[in-house]
Amino acid sequence: MEKYDIKVAHRKLYSPSAKEFVIVEVPTLQYLAMDGHGDPNTSAEYAEALEALYPVAYTLKFESKKVLGRDFVVGPLEGLWRADDMTAFTRREKDSWDWTMLISQPEWITSEMVAQAIATVTSKKAIAAAERVRLETLSEGTSVQILHIGSYDDEAPTLERLHTDYFDAHGLTFNGDHHEIYLSDPRRTAPEKLKTILRQPVRPR
Repeated sequence: MEKYDIKVAHRKLYSPSAKEFVIVEVPTLQYLAMDGHGDPNTSAEYAEALEALYPVAYTLKFESKKVLGRDFVVGPLEGLWRADDMTAFTRREKDSWDWTMLISQPEWITSEMVAQAIATVTSKKAIAAAERVRLETLSEGTSVQILHIGSYDDEAPTLERLHTDYFDAHGLTFNGDHHEIYLSDPRRTAPEKLKTILRQPVRPR
């Protein structure tokens, strides 16, 4: 049985250079999604989101393989980050951040399948927060991205270069939320070795 892996199917989106910004065209993709607010290091909502998203994702994987005969690799955790003032990211003012945590889903996963997976998770594992998980479609289009290696708190200089130098040089501006893709498990990886894709949808200024 062939196993779908978004990192392979969309290799250019999940293996950018760590040396320079690159422009990519991101197709419409769907994700399990859950919203929240605040510092991910201290927010109870953030912990609840991770506690809910992964069980739903794995339940979908097992049911897809069992019922449809279609298996897939559960994708990496991703996050959309937003604030009223985008400089809140370069200043690392985490308490002001709103976010949507994501796990990508193959195109054959439906909202009905997600609803059933949520029902299974809430009944078997008593994870009430799973009821806030939804299936969301995201169309980012033209985006700029780079691979950041190091602590999450060391992203600010790279984001500053993107938001000022790169945008100014290429006549670009924001066209959506700041998007991060976490390729490393922070529980098992030293901060200085963490790999995170930083993506920003853009449009001509």
